[in-house]
Amino acid sequence: MGHRTRWGAIAASAVLALGLTACGGADNDDEGGGGDGASAGAPAKAPGFDGTTIKLATLSAQSGPVAVIGNPLVAGNKTWFDRLNAEGGVAGKYKVELVNEDNRYEADTTVQRYNRVKNDVTAVLQVLGTAPTLALLPQLRRDKIVAGPASLDGFWVKEPNLLPIGAPYEFEAANGLAHYIEAEGKDKTFCTFTQDDVYGEAALRGVDAEAKQAGIQVATRQKFKLADKDVTGQVQRLRRAGCDAVSLAATPTDAATIWGTAARLKFAPRWIAQAPAWTGAFAKSPLAPYLQQTTWVVAEGTQWGDESVPGMKQMIADQKQYAPKQQPDIYFQYGYNQGRAFTALLEKAVEKGDLSRDGLLAALNELGEVDYQGLIAPYTYGADGDRTPSRSNAIFSIDPKAPGGLKLEAKDVTSPAAQEIEFQAAP
Repeated sequence: MGHRTRWGAIAASAVLALGLTACGGADNDDEGGGGDGASAGAPAKAPGFDGTTIKLATLSAQSGPVAVIGNPLVAGNKTWFDRLNAEGGVAGKYKVELVNEDNRYEADTTVQRYNRVKNDVTAVLQVLGTAPTLALLPQLRRDKIVAGPASLDGFWVKEPNLLPIGAPYEFEAANGLAHYIEAEGKDKTFCTFTQDDVYGEAALRGVDAEAKQAGIQVATRQKFKLADKDVTGQVQRLRRAGCDAVSLAATPTDAATIWGTAARLKFAPRWIAQAPAWTGAFAKSPLAPYLQQTTWVVAEGTQWGDESVPGMKQMIADQKQYAPKQQPDIYFQYGYNQGRAFTALLEKAVEKGDLSRDGLLAALNELGEVDYQGLIAPYTYGADGDRTPSRSNAIFSIDPKAPGGLKLEAKDVTSPAAQEIEFQAAP
């Protein structure tokens, strides 16, 4: 079998593996809640709150090519709230019910599904995707609803209606490139390959900030459309440019196409992939040997299973009890952390005696620091988008024997560029 045919088959096999992974799905009868917050008096009934139960919506991809991200996100949401419900609910009193809607990672679908449930929920726990979140923002502002973006765009840092977690994409890109420069030096050829949308633009902002700080040039910038079936031309241009390192902003199905094409063309740069490019299915796919040789994933936190980290110990215990079929997965961990963030918000609102939409917005302005117990760095929330996100990332290499296929290489990577990047509110 020739190299072209063999690597073409590998790429197809990897995409198929991702599709099979996406079929797992998350249950739609989810529950949640939890904590020990004090109360200034029982909150009055409000949209999504009947006096005993708080309803939160998720708008996440549960079908289509990005379901490999959406399904474990929702499973992480569910696991957090299942455990807290078992402990009594928010402030020990109020159970949480999740209302799950499939946004398919599409902006129009997100808006439609939001309008279907907005009158029946207190807040939106999760909105998957940068473009879907941007499309929804005008209505969130008008309806005075708090939402949690399941994306890391820097726009969210200054947005009063959003409850973001984690280090923004701009920092992932800057810190990943800085780590490569520290390891390999500046006398290399640096390139980018990014999704042609606002997610890819965020990555480019980070790369450009680090390139300016380090005094290097980006040799070529290639882009692709979501679900593009053929990226041969872009990969050939990267190869002709002699790229030693390529910063990659993609989601898993597109990453499978890109990496499969690169392997077929015998192009093996150091891929510096942002976290959304990865899924554990890659570690079990025919692409695994290629990825072991070439790829880093820039994410956050620690090694899955490191129970010296308090948050990891608790998450693993919760996963074993409430989601025993769940495999190690960075998106599950993200969804679990979103549950922690919203519990802190809801308990602040209960403490103030107000679970109305205005009450949640006021509680978000006073929330302060949320500690994620080492799963990700703390995030400080304040009035009118006065917030302090983490500026650090972790670098993972690919190891099929490691949980989720990721082996921790470096923690707390913070480049000078990441220290200096500032953000504006979304348009």
